[in-house]
Amino acid sequence: MAKTIHNPMLKEVIDHDKNSATFIVRPLYPGYGHTLGNSLRRVLLSSVAGASIVAFKIDGITHEYSAIEGVKEDVVDIMLNLKRVHFKSHTDIPVEVHIEKKGAGELTAGDIKLPAELEISNPEQLIATIDDAKKTFVLDIVVDSGRGYQTIEKSSTERIHSDMIAIDAIFTPVLRCRFKVESDRVGQDTDLQQLQLTIETDGTITPREAFEEAAAILINQYQALAGSTVVEAAPTPGIEEDDIANGLMTQIEDLGFSARTTNALINNQIHTVRDLVTLSDQDFKELKGFGAKALEEVKTKLKELSI
Repeated sequence: MAKTIHNPMLKEVIDHDKNSATFIVRPLYPGYGHTLGNSLRRVLLSSVAGASIVAFKIDGITHEYSAIEGVKEDVVDIMLNLKRVHFKSHTDIPVEVHIEKKGAGELTAGDIKLPAELEISNPEQLIATIDDAKKTFVLDIVVDSGRGYQTIEKSSTERIHSDMIAIDAIFTPVLRCRFKVESDRVGQDTDLQQLQLTIETDGTITPREAFEEAAAILINQYQALAGSTVVEAAPTPGIEEDDIANGLMTQIEDLGFSARTTNALINNQIHTVRDLVTLSDQDFKELKGFGAKALEEVKTKLKELSI
């Protein structure tokens, strides 16, 4: 076994849909599949920042155990529906939203007139069904940002208005996360591992953003404990030292491409300069979302790098 622990690579990202992706990390030092998989999964499910409704008020209602005249759902049902609305907040302070609907029909998340600080990823989510054509349904909500889970007791203590009904809040935008560890080999190294981490989000954040934020949180935690101690890392198996010296392992994001070209390359699983130089002009033309202007931009950059 090697005397030093090598660093792994994010080798591939498989997008299942816009809210779900699998991240393949390899090659991993023996035993590090579960070490990284467990820690990343725990942070993804508990600590990625998000937003949620923490309090609400329905006009004419004083507590959650009430029926509402002219509305199909009772207050508890509406509260549960509100907890299923997925918000993205661009501020760290609570945001109040006023909603008013006149006449019969369904009130959905898409009917909420959002301020600039908020976005909703599931506008089709039902909030209430109004049965009475003469009914005017008035709802006020407070959306706050946070991490993990907030109890109803804390929501109640920190609520802005005392006449509002506080609810418990799940801030995390990660809905599900699972991982699988498999054996891996590189050359003569046969005891390595591969981690496959699948992340599903609520649409307010991409799986890649969630993955990178979780990794960054762990880095901050461990750096605070490491002090001045530095442990040398061995070269990643399968990565030649000449590749590193020649800049072939430089990430696409660090090359200064336009956002459109960068996204097109990453979406086609091209992450380093070494990935670029293995492609022919025909290969580039077959890439999804990659046009002639992007190809010219890549050629210019490779010429600047003398590659």
